[in-house]
Amino acid sequence: MADDVATRFQEAIQYRINGNYDAAVPLFKSVIAEQPNNADAYHELGLVFSFLVTDDCLPTLEYACKLAPHNLVYIMSYGKALAMFGEFERAKQMFQWVLKADPFNDDAQTQLDFLKDF
Repeated sequence: MADDVATRFQEAIQYRINGNYDAAVPLFKSVIAEQPNNADAYHELGLVFSFLVTDDCLPTLEYACKLAPHNLVYIMSYGKALAMFGEFERAKQMFQWVLKADPFNDDAQTQLDFLKDF
């Protein structure tokens, strides 16, 4: 069973990479159904939702962050999605948190610099 989940997860990632988001969503959801604490699957699904610009994006990425609260990649993704949806103050908080954990994170600093006027 675990091999089947891993296979579906990798297939979903390939769909995401290739821009076939509609095919990726059900695969990521099936992985989550079997592994409800799989932060990677929530993160990947949240990325797909961000590309599709759906309301499911923010809660999905936020949940990935709750499952893996020290994963700076997830927090950066969540911050970027927050900014994309116009939630600039919350986005700034995410980037500041990343910089507190990793003061040399150029991406977080770039995002904060971009948002300084928002």
